[in-house]
Amino acid sequence: MSLRRIGLRDFVIVEQLEVDFQPGFTALTGETGAGKSILIDALQLVLGHRADTGFVRQGASRAELMAEFDTPATLEGFLSDNDMPGEDTLLLRRVIDAQGKSKFWINGVPATATQLRSIAGALVDIHGQHAWQGLTQPESVRQLLDAYAGTDSTPTQRAYALWRSADKALQQARSMEETHQRERERLLWQIAEIDKLAPGPQEWEELNTQHGRLSNAQALMDAANNAMASLEGEDGGALTQVNRSLHVLQAQAHVEPGFSAMADSLESCLAQLEDVMRSLNGYLRHAELDPDKLEQLDQRLGSWISLARRYKRAPEDLPALLQGWHAELLALEASSDMVQLSKNAQQAQEAYQKVAATLSQARQQAAKRLSKAITAAMQDLGMAGGRFVAQVSPAREPRSDGIDDVELLVAGHPGTDPKPIAKVASGGELSRISLAIAISTSQLGQAPTLIFDEIDSGIGGAVADSVGRVMRALGRDRQVLAVTHLAQVAARGDHHLLVAKQRSKGGSTSHIRTVADDERVNEIARMLGGENLSATSRAHAQEMIAGGMNDR
Repeated sequence: MSLRRIGLRDFVIVEQLEVDFQPGFTALTGETGAGKSILIDALQLVLGHRADTGFVRQGASRAELMAEFDTPATLEGFLSDNDMPGEDTLLLRRVIDAQGKSKFWINGVPATATQLRSIAGALVDIHGQHAWQGLTQPESVRQLLDAYAGTDSTPTQRAYALWRSADKALQQARSMEETHQRERERLLWQIAEIDKLAPGPQEWEELNTQHGRLSNAQALMDAANNAMASLEGEDGGALTQVNRSLHVLQAQAHVEPGFSAMADSLESCLAQLEDVMRSLNGYLRHAELDPDKLEQLDQRLGSWISLARRYKRAPEDLPALLQGWHAELLALEASSDMVQLSKNAQQAQEAYQKVAATLSQARQQAAKRLSKAITAAMQDLGMAGGRFVAQVSPAREPRSDGIDDVELLVAGHPGTDPKPIAKVASGGELSRISLAIAISTSQLGQAPTLIFDEIDSGIGGAVADSVGRVMRALGRDRQVLAVTHLAQVAARGDHHLLVAKQRSKGGSTSHIRTVADDERVNEIARMLGGENLSATSRAHAQEMIAGGMNDR
């Protein structure tokens, strides 16, 4: 069992409603316009379908919807990943206000519509009354076969996108080949021009420092000589005066002990002055006027400045500019490398073809199984001798969904060749084929609850009786809820819910309740013969219900 309970308040024509569900097959019936599909609509909304203001009961400020399920083991990871309580029951709730805005909760924790939609497939599998309309649409047919095969077309879609991207890069490179060649020549010329200068990363600063020294060499040498003269002049330089003061203090230190500390300080100063003298001597030994070197520096600085002006950059930016051009050239050569681009496109195409072929093989194998299963189901639905074929053929050109065209063919009578379903099937046959597909594919699904919303529309008689038997058989393994107008189907339900509309001065409201015994007999009789119940119709209804009980 999965679906336990649905609760509604101020939803469409429901003022307040709470319905409990049981295991097995439950039939949901009622008069036309009573709101038989209202539970299905509510369930889809709770599971994240789009809502609007029309779902709020007239005069109410908001609609409240609730559905309670047994928690499937497959959703335990989802609840844990989203910090939602993992309990035995899964409580889904939605509130729709009068402006059409919604709020969602999962086990009391705020959620999003996307989250609700992501878990819907693990809870219910809904087959609607207009499911046959998709049988003539290629995309729907392809999705039907892929779902039956249990295949994932995502790798094929991803491979197709990579192939198209690689091919697009190749085609763009071909169309831009002349432009790329001109750009390449421009970059090579610019790089060659600055490569002649070969600017080092820190060279600009070093050049300016060296040029400053050489251009002021004479003034620097004069300053060194003047400093040495002040320290060691013939008329008594600083060294001579400090040395003399040191000897005077040392001579009297035995009388005045305080002179010793002063003498020590002077001795330290004398040592520092002598170091300065040695440094100045060393500087003057190596210092010289070098007009040739200065001219070379002038020329190199001029080259830096000239290139910087040409390319409208600061001189110190030339090394980075050269490096950037080299990077542009590498990128340009990579984008116009026809050999490599062709190789990339070829490899991407081969990768796509490989995964597409694997998908195609899975589809072909699944098509045989699906054809056999639906053909078997058709025999019980008034199409004895009919044949169903899911045909997989090569597509005219590769697509993101693969290399296959999938078409549904049907032969409604024995001895005829299957033809495209849209050309040979009537509306009633389409409904029966859709029902056969729903029955065949639902047996493979993982959702514990199957819902059939008037999918038996357009059939009757012995076929309807067969549908009822199939629904009951499905209910032995999974929970089945069928909205139906067929007495033959409803009579075989393990449980029976009746939808009724009540009218009052305040408007119409819809109610749902479980019926059994005489009430159920009366409802089946009504479905057989209308509102005027007769002993004959009631007897027939009792017989049908008893026959359904024997199917257990």
